[in-house]
Amino acid sequence: MKKSGILNRHLAGALAMLGHTDTVVVCDAGLPIAVGPQLMVVDLAFRAGVPPFEEVLSGLLDELEIEGAMAADEIEEHNPETHALLKGRFDTLHLVPHEEFKARARHARLVVRTGEVTPYANVMLSCGVPF
Repeated sequence: MKKSGILNRHLAGALAMLGHTDTVVVCDAGLPIAVGPQLMVVDLAFRAGVPPFEEVLSGLLDELEIEGAMAADEIEEHNPETHALLKGRFDTLHLVPHEEFKARARHARLVVRTGEVTPYANVMLSCGVPF
């Protein structure tokens, strides 16, 4: 049994399948998730707020090499706390309209749904390489 890192077998397995330029969406409980043949979904939501977006994001960033991040521009006004979190975690945070974010999320390789129930607590991560 793993003794550290992400213990959820579905999430750990999905992360191991990611490669350079694959995208991962970490989302709140309300983001619509499109089903597709190439899309893996790991739904961690248990109850409203559990697990929180920040905790899931932190765990993923410990395991993944990220070369870019994108969020909805509405986050600045409607969720300044999460916006500040993302600005603090990423050197460059690309902002797009929420409708565009949702359209791009349909082409993600992995979606990790949290129990977060604050608005626009979503981020799309672009996988990099550690060398």
